[in-house]
Amino acid sequence: MFARVDHIGVAVEDLDAAIALHEQVYGMAVAHREVVDEQGVEAVLLDVGENHVELLRPLSEESPVGRFLARRGPGLHHVAYRVDDIEAALDALRDRGLQLIDETPRTGIRDSRVAFVHPRSTGGVLTEIVQPAEGH
Repeated sequence: MFARVDHIGVAVEDLDAAIALHEQVYGMAVAHREVVDEQGVEAVLLDVGENHVELLRPLSEESPVGRFLARRGPGLHHVAYRVDDIEAALDALRDRGLQLIDETPRTGIRDSRVAFVHPRSTGGVLTEIVQPAEGH
């Protein structure tokens, strides 16, 4: 079902400090930076081979990432898997009894189509399904 791990999402309070850590200490390059209003975050993708680390800074305390930071503090937020057909993947996950947060895809970073699966049905891990936009 999944083509590969697309990215690991990390919730951060200080985006610039997190970028500096990943660039200066880990040697990762920033691939893309964007405000994703639909998800209430400023997101930065850093390259790790063909995969990414996605740093997420909430735009407000009421956004999902803002609430996550308030409850748990900075750290691992989600694991994202790449798919070729997000509707088919969502249908398969639903058919297999998983609880979807998103019944239909929404817009993610770089105009990707994304949907989240509830951690209650995935062993406690928030799972994102990603269908990249053409050309990514």
